[in-house]
Amino acid sequence: MQYARVYGAETLALTPYLVSVETDLSRGLHAFTLVGLPDKAVEESRDRVAAAIKHAGFDSPKSRNQKIVISLAPADLKKEGPMFDLPIALSYLLAAGDIRFDPERCLFVGELSLKGEVCGVRGILPLVAEAKRLGKRQVFVPKENADEAALVPGITVFGVSTLREVVEHLDTKKTSAKGSTLHQGSPRSNLTPTPQTKLEPGETETQFAFEDIRGQESAKRAAVIAAAGGHNLGLQGPPGTGKTMLARALASVLPPLTFEEMLEVNSIHSVAGTLRGKLLTMPPMRAPHHTSSYVSIVGGGATPRPGEATLAHRGVLFLDEFPEFDRRVIEALRQPLEDRVISVARARGSAIFPARFCLVAAMNPCPCGNWGHPNLSCICTPMSLERYRRKISGPIADRVDLWVTMGPVELRTLGYRNKEGSETKKARAQVQKARAAQEKRFNTKGKMNSDLSPRELDLLVPLAPEVRSTLEKAGERLSLSPRAFHRVIKVARTIADIEGAPEILEPHVLEALQYRGHKA
Repeated sequence: MQYARVYGAETLALTPYLVSVETDLSRGLHAFTLVGLPDKAVEESRDRVAAAIKHAGFDSPKSRNQKIVISLAPADLKKEGPMFDLPIALSYLLAAGDIRFDPERCLFVGELSLKGEVCGVRGILPLVAEAKRLGKRQVFVPKENADEAALVPGITVFGVSTLREVVEHLDTKKTSAKGSTLHQGSPRSNLTPTPQTKLEPGETETQFAFEDIRGQESAKRAAVIAAAGGHNLGLQGPPGTGKTMLARALASVLPPLTFEEMLEVNSIHSVAGTLRGKLLTMPPMRAPHHTSSYVSIVGGGATPRPGEATLAHRGVLFLDEFPEFDRRVIEALRQPLEDRVISVARARGSAIFPARFCLVAAMNPCPCGNWGHPNLSCICTPMSLERYRRKISGPIADRVDLWVTMGPVELRTLGYRNKEGSETKKARAQVQKARAAQEKRFNTKGKMNSDLSPRELDLLVPLAPEVRSTLEKAGERLSLSPRAFHRVIKVARTIADIEGAPEILEPHVLEALQYRGHKA
């Protein structure tokens, strides 16, 4: 046999693609050619594959007088990374007649070491889901990625450690290069399917809880509202008043992810390479440093990859020291805060990344942190104060649903702690109650008040005439924009859900209005 085709796969941005790995052998001086837009890592697979085949007990491709052409199709799709090593090796062995098996229903993904070991790669989860969609029955992945791949139901997953192990399992030929009997189902084949991975939702691991925050009752209330409706939260106040603690406590009361959401979130983190063997069962909490670059937050690069905003999908994006972030980073959040996606266009391609997160932005009132403090004097110059305030533009402030000022805490209150777990349990119960009411109202799993469009607000969240009159009068006095006006209604609807009220009442609107306004 001088020709063979097996199947591999890769992800570009967050989209998985099936790649057929074709090998053609012909007589002539030795040459090993890879075609199909391979990048440097793929081109280097020639040496890795040759060494791995030799250590698996077969003649190395370099020791044979053959012209080897390996095509990665479709030819116009850029091939990146080392995950094609395993299918390239198997395709060659099949074309050379060293092994025999039917590759049509199988998918192979993995990097090979020189010794023939199969090393882990990233992006396994979406690749296995795509393989199932395209009718593949078996997938062979690195052993360290097997649990992740086994999240997808309805497909057989094998976690493999070496190239030799794969060959012994698949080969239906009577003898190998060493003369040993090898056939499918042979006792020498130790590969068994990986059991489907079961994810049990737990509680978000967090260092802080609501009981750890002394006072700040208004801020805690706003955090519960933000968690219940998926709203964006802005925290202002002097240093050390609990802004960071509250942001992390908010993440601890979010409801567990559904199975479909787990697959989605873990797929994103798999492609980004941030899983590190631990699958996510709770909403992610991302807290990038304020020196983070524009691309690291938004995503992109020469080949678009997800950034922190996408890694926080269905979770919390916490931006501490918000005005200290680069201006481009802050302004780039306009689209995801409104559309829940990030559209990235580059010369080599474009991608749309999901970015459905709850933004928690914490900031000091001024660079020194003492502006407005009852006992300390602000030492900032008018110019530095104005420059600091201008970092948060009107469009960004308008997209934050709740703004809360956290004042100084009296030191004598630090010695008193509420009953262990009581506040957090109560907050978690309120959030779950509100989320359940929203799902029932919208008849859509996972849909929240913050997701509503203006048209949906009119249809699904009607206001009584007296309530709308109160809101319109207050909106005129506060000079609310139409966007802010609609966001007040969404927040008021969430407050009503927490209280168990079937309709929005005037107290709900008044409470929602008190969270409007950026005062830094």
